[in-house]
Amino acid sequence: MLFEGLLSLSTLGYTVVTLVLTHITIAAVTIFLHRHQSHRALTLHPVISHFFRFWLWLTTGMLTKEWVAVHRKHHARCETPEDPHSPRHKGLGNVLFKGAWLYRKETLNQETLEKYGHNTPDDWVEHNIYSRFPALGIGLMAVLDVVLFGAVGLIIFAVQMLWIPFWAAGVINGIGHRMGYRNFETTDASTNIVPWGILIGGEELHNNHHAYPASARLSNKWWEFDIGWMYIRLMAFFKLAKVKRIAPRIRCARGKTRIDIDTARAVVANRFLIMKLYGSKVIRPVLREAQQKADRIGQKMLQRSRKLMIREDLPPAISAQETINKVLKQYRSVATVYQFKQQLKKIWSHTSTSGPSRVQRLQTWCAEAEQTGIKALQDFALYLRSYELSRV
Repeated sequence: MLFEGLLSLSTLGYTVVTLVLTHITIAAVTIFLHRHQSHRALTLHPVISHFFRFWLWLTTGMLTKEWVAVHRKHHARCETPEDPHSPRHKGLGNVLFKGAWLYRKETLNQETLEKYGHNTPDDWVEHNIYSRFPALGIGLMAVLDVVLFGAVGLIIFAVQMLWIPFWAAGVINGIGHRMGYRNFETTDASTNIVPWGILIGGEELHNNHHAYPASARLSNKWWEFDIGWMYIRLMAFFKLAKVKRIAPRIRCARGKTRIDIDTARAVVANRFLIMKLYGSKVIRPVLREAQQKADRIGQKMLQRSRKLMIREDLPPAISAQETINKVLKQYRSVATVYQFKQQLKKIWSHTSTSGPSRVQRLQTWCAEAEQTGIKALQDFALYLRSYELSRV
């Protein structure tokens, strides 16, 4: 007979307990480490903040400064060889199954910690307990599991130890940069794995996060659900959290054709969605029309160029550029919309550009787009004219 702990539960009971314990850890990672500490998207009551720190010490042994530093470097160097866990450079298998090792390796880089780990807890408890004895918390968790659940507690403990390394370090950093859907055409390869962020606390909506890193809410479309955001709203209701930033809400004002400073601000704030829409509403239709008129060789070439012309995250390659150059040389309409895409990106890429200058650039872009005679481009220019930030 297996050693029994203080609590004797059914198989279902042990399963529920395991899921609850691991879910609390996931909540601590996404709310405390990610949204609060790394991106400062919300503030937490000191009691809640320290509970999360204590719980993570028990269940993961991770230090706040280390996690924050590695994650901030991921954003700063995303999809480059310096990215701590990019599937593009590390390999999907390595990130998925060795994500915890890649994380640990980066925490040993003192330059990373100093450059990206600023403004994290620096109190007596951090220095004398959490940082000094990171394995002690894990040991206490193991003892507690065994005392409460007996021999089954060892299984529960093992699941707890594997949960974050696999789901957070592996699945989010691996699959979340390889497969899924994209609401926003960001310059990295981030994807939304599924529209229901429940199992991993909302982190499944990874492309949304890379589009708006400082947003406390990871869901963006009405049909997406972020359970981490639900917890934050619940804590805010009880004055235990305060939301500082969420992704901006954009609306299209019916009949609005005058481009003003509000239009320019809305376009810059929502630039990744604009790139996504430009690909679907302008480039795709023009490519489709060109394919209908092209011969078989031209059709294949246009088909190959579609992804290259739409995706912003694809690494530059000589063969890819050669394909694009051939298409641009042979198909005037495709060359025109591709050129206008590059010009549109310049409106927000110049950080030194003032507000009035951006308004002028956007006015010029829309006016010239409307004169091309390409309906898809004309319609898109009219769409941009109606943009404005929501007041809600």
